[in-house]
Amino acid sequence: MVQTIRQQLVQLATPADGYTAVLLQGSGSYAVEAVLGSVIGEQGKVLIVSNGAYGARMIEMAQLMGIACHPYDCGEVSRPDAAAIEQILQNDPAITHIAMVHSETTTGMLNPIEEVAELAKRYDKRYIVDAMSSFGGIPLDIAALNIDYLISSANKCIQGVPGFAFVIAREAESWPPAKAVRARCRWICTPSGAAWRTTTASGASPRRRIPCWPSPEALKELAQEGGVSARYQRYRNNQRRLVAGMRALGFRPLLDDSLHSPIITAFYSPDAPQYRFHTFYQKLKDQGFVIYPGKVSQSDCFRIGNIGEVYDADITALLAAIDNAMYWKQ
Repeated sequence: MVQTIRQQLVQLATPADGYTAVLLQGSGSYAVEAVLGSVIGEQGKVLIVSNGAYGARMIEMAQLMGIACHPYDCGEVSRPDAAAIEQILQNDPAITHIAMVHSETTTGMLNPIEEVAELAKRYDKRYIVDAMSSFGGIPLDIAALNIDYLISSANKCIQGVPGFAFVIAREAESWPPAKAVRARCRWICTPSGAAWRTTTASGASPRRRIPCWPSPEALKELAQEGGVSARYQRYRNNQRRLVAGMRALGFRPLLDDSLHSPIITAFYSPDAPQYRFHTFYQKLKDQGFVIYPGKVSQSDCFRIGNIGEVYDADITALLAAIDNAMYWKQ
């Protein structure tokens, strides 16, 4: 079963040969730390592109592990600038790796991994992509994008259970000794290097409990839906209907439409003295809907996700519930 799951994950990532999947118990952050701590050698240096909480988390992880890091923080509501990234690569030849988040759920921004992939290839850098909230829901080909390590988890666009993450990487990649990796990891986890060797050599996952039994069913459901492209269309339609409906109710999205991912959307909180997020949240929860508080440091926002088993009827019902929960208008 483990081998089947690994093969199916690779098939979702690329039709090309030469890639493998490593299953890891734990959260997505667990897997991000595992990759950073495993693949960047003592002489390596990583350029981390950050425009939200999850890019910032990668920077913090690297710093805690003593990994040489060049942070590029372009601001929470700004798209990473390829020209600025290229300038950094030209000015800092010690950089060996580039890492960034694809779908930054702090704001709902979809980052330009294609543009950065071209730079990684041009300057011969290893490319690490945190695709936690995009893999399985947004079409991509890691071979075409020259991605060396793609990190994701089961409980986002795969629509599986929480509890395990995975890394898809080139089979030819080398990993440092487990002892060296174990000494570096500080954030959450123990190394993925040992997991890589165990999985590749034996076909089995490391001896830790991994709740992967529902995953074959989740992957089967993805195939039955029509694959990643079909799921992407559903997510995109959900997000567009959501934004249109929220605008009609008087809410403003944080980002320009051109920057939105189809995964989650941040909206400015109402400019009303009596508005309190907790009250709004509870009124929606009482109607069967749960939304996210904002994570943007400079703006008062809340967020609404539209992935999972969510369809047109669900968006319509949510918008009606929001209309009913707008107590500051009553």
